[in-house]
Amino acid sequence: MNYFVHESSYIDENVHIGPDSKVWHFCHIQSGARVGTNCSFGQNVNIGNNVIIGNGVKIQNNVSVYEGVEIEDYVFCGPSMVFTNDLTPRSNYPKGVEGYKKTLVKHGASIGANATIVCGNTIGRFAMIASGAVVTTDVPDYALMIGVPAKQKGWVCECGFVLKEDLNCLDCQREYTLSNGQLKLFAVDTK
Repeated sequence: MNYFVHESSYIDENVHIGPDSKVWHFCHIQSGARVGTNCSFGQNVNIGNNVIIGNGVKIQNNVSVYEGVEIEDYVFCGPSMVFTNDLTPRSNYPKGVEGYKKTLVKHGASIGANATIVCGNTIGRFAMIASGAVVTTDVPDYALMIGVPAKQKGWVCECGFVLKEDLNCLDCQREYTLSNGQLKLFAVDTK
């Protein structure tokens, strides 16, 4: 094995875990799951059947990633944040995998502690979801989302710094442009 799994965790059959990944205490990775390289799963993480997780993903304590959720590279999932996969669940009328709504979390996005991501939505590249926010719609790339339901309150840089009105990052010197409601990387100052 070229990855670490704590002895208290369970890994089902037909699971792929990439090199240098770490699965800590009391986790369960279910059949068909695919986990990339250099990922870290905190205590009590559940990865559902057939879930795909990219490289460099960090999932903090008490997070369940249900079937129907896909997580791209370098995503951060804060403690006790919640994914859903069924918009109208009923205990007595289970829909099964055909009824799950797909959720995609794109490259570099961060989801804060106790946030909820309602299924059927896409979280854009490098988006930042505030702690406790409830996401009920698609989220643009680089968007800062706050509240219940979550509303866009600004933009964030790839490095995580909240951008001011001029859309220049005071921390890493990246510059962005806004066109048709989409934020795009314009330049990186290499001085």
